[in-house]
Amino acid sequence: MTNYTNFTVETDVDGIALVTWDMPGKSMNVITTDVMDELNAIIDQTVADNTVKGVVITSGKSSFSGGADLSMIKSMFSLYRDEKASSPDTAAQKLFDLVGRLTGLFRKLETCGKPWVSAINGTCMGGALEMSLACHGRVASNAKGVKIALPEVKVGIFPGAGGTQRVSRLADAQSALQMMTTGQSLTPARAKAMNLVHQVVEPDQLIPAAKQLIKDGLKPVAPWDEKGFKAPGGGIWTPAAAQLWPAAPAILRRETAGNYPGALAILKCVYEGLQVPFDTALKIEQRYFTEVLQTTEAFSMIRSLFVSMQELGKGARRPAGIPKTELKKVGVVGAGFMGASIAYVTAAAGIAVTLIDRDMEAAAKGKGVGEGLVKDSVGKGRLTQDEGAALLSRITPSADYSDLKDADLVIEAVFEDREVKRAVIEAVEAVLPEGAIFASNTSTLPISGLAKNSSRPVDFIGVHFFSPVEKMMLTEVILGKESGDKALAVALDYVAAIKKTPIVVNDTRGFFVNRCVFRYIHEAYDMLIEGVPPAMIENAAKMAGMPVGPLSLNDEVAIDLSQKILKATVADLGEAAVDPKHLALINRMVDDLDRRGRKNGKGFYDYPAKPAKKSLWPELKTFYPQQKADEIDVSVLIQRFLVTIALEAARTMEEGIVTDPREADVGSILGFGFAPYTGGVLSYIDGMGVNAFVELCEKLATSNGSHFKPTALLQEMAAKGETFYSRFNPYPGTKEAA
Repeated sequence: MTNYTNFTVETDVDGIALVTWDMPGKSMNVITTDVMDELNAIIDQTVADNTVKGVVITSGKSSFSGGADLSMIKSMFSLYRDEKASSPDTAAQKLFDLVGRLTGLFRKLETCGKPWVSAINGTCMGGALEMSLACHGRVASNAKGVKIALPEVKVGIFPGAGGTQRVSRLADAQSALQMMTTGQSLTPARAKAMNLVHQVVEPDQLIPAAKQLIKDGLKPVAPWDEKGFKAPGGGIWTPAAAQLWPAAPAILRRETAGNYPGALAILKCVYEGLQVPFDTALKIEQRYFTEVLQTTEAFSMIRSLFVSMQELGKGARRPAGIPKTELKKVGVVGAGFMGASIAYVTAAAGIAVTLIDRDMEAAAKGKGVGEGLVKDSVGKGRLTQDEGAALLSRITPSADYSDLKDADLVIEAVFEDREVKRAVIEAVEAVLPEGAIFASNTSTLPISGLAKNSSRPVDFIGVHFFSPVEKMMLTEVILGKESGDKALAVALDYVAAIKKTPIVVNDTRGFFVNRCVFRYIHEAYDMLIEGVPPAMIENAAKMAGMPVGPLSLNDEVAIDLSQKILKATVADLGEAAVDPKHLALINRMVDDLDRRGRKNGKGFYDYPAKPAKKSLWPELKTFYPQQKADEIDVSVLIQRFLVTIALEAARTMEEGIVTDPREADVGSILGFGFAPYTGGVLSYIDGMGVNAFVELCEKLATSNGSHFKPTALLQEMAAKGETFYSRFNPYPGTKEAA
């Protein structure tokens, strides 16, 4: 046996070397510079050893590998930026050479002359799948949870280590494009149907089956290196291709509005690569990858959607020096849909939950929500019957507050009414043990105000979930004025346990996400009032990169909720705090027409019975005199949506509501889908430059209203040439966050 730091190599009596990838100190294998060096040495070692007839590579962990370490790719941005500053003429060439290293390594493996088989025992993503595709054989375990994917497009790049060329030579072009431009995960069975793996076997048969492929005479030559190779479907110049390729860019534009350079590069790589010899095709891919790595989108998406998200998920904002809390029991008060869903995700994390409501019938009904979610998960194969039963056994419905006497954390999820919440706080604290934490799931009421009802405000905090709780990956942890470090630590430990990403927000009306969301919705109100056709409003928002149009989103959150928030704002801050035209529009929708959104089947959209799809309410365009659509500049509508949200995010930084730019960026993408290609609200500003953003704000303020005026902070940052990631550097002691 030969031991490397990240691999062991053990050759059996049949001359088959088993390479086991098991990185010390990591929960998942990733491709780093050291891993590349060692894999290169293993290829040389096995080629030079005449006793080795072939190689099987597998993982010593429960997953196979997550692919390339994106922190390594992030460092490429720093190297490129520094190189560009010192040697602008050679910077792109150096990046190109750097990018080609992994491509060259996998090509060396593929042409080494000895057969390699990848034994995929668990999740196999990105560069790890590209390595597997360079192997001559691939066997996958049929264990539950095995996922095979090239998800790079989701973080702004694309499979740039041979992935675009090998997938499109193994699978038909349409399936290949679908897989790579969406980053979708494949089951082993689907991967086999696409010809990406050769066999799918029981977990205990994985290594024997992989070795058997070699014993059976697996050729150490890739199909595309054989004379006369033709791509599935015949390649580019066929009748089938003539149907696919003219439509492909149009479909991609419909889905992405041209906002994702990585997705478009996939189309170019496959289309151009299939027309040339394989090594030339790899060069084409390398060039496009180098080009995409130089885009603002790639830099911003990798920073926010990979690096920052991981850092926040691992507790970047957790106070130091407080021992981790192993939550044994959590109480949830309020068994409505939100409370019941919180109980479900808590039980799914293996934590016992007591679900309290005013009577046993209401509490049991709340557990029924969990039963429905379990049934759905079992039906989709995400849970076994036994796992579902075990999950539900951890939820105990109750009407007795004394059942919370041994809880570590209690989450209140009752009606958004101060008096109702006051009664719950008092009832819970009467039985809650000393040192246990009370969290409110309020979405609109400031935490400091609610904490005035608490006898121990230091142990009082906000944990704001988003609906549907089981799908939304973000939680806002809200600090009241007196919330202590222990309350914050326990809240973050809880969020980590339920596998969600937290952002820490100081107390304010609407916190962070809802403040930004309602700016988005209010801009749509302005456009309606101006006479912009409703369909144009929704389409411009999607072109801006938003997943849901603002009118559709308002229907989902409920139009009468918007009305309540506007009226509460007037009550608390005076009439000047709300645009009277907005209130008039919403009062007309709710009070005069009873159009409250999806919940009563009519809002800005009509919701007919299934299978018919929702459609914009035709009468909406009669509310205000309509502008001519062809005289409206769509690019200005797009800017208005992005700028108004980003401006609100900048205000939250200026007010000290959000203090870490990573949280604003990640929170905006996970919370309401803010144009992911920008990297989030503050990366959107930094990406164009604060000076350019201020100029755009001033231009929009002149033509579209004073709410676009840049704030004092933005003007100061523009004058100093600062960015949010330099001024609010989340990495103390270092220069500007790269």
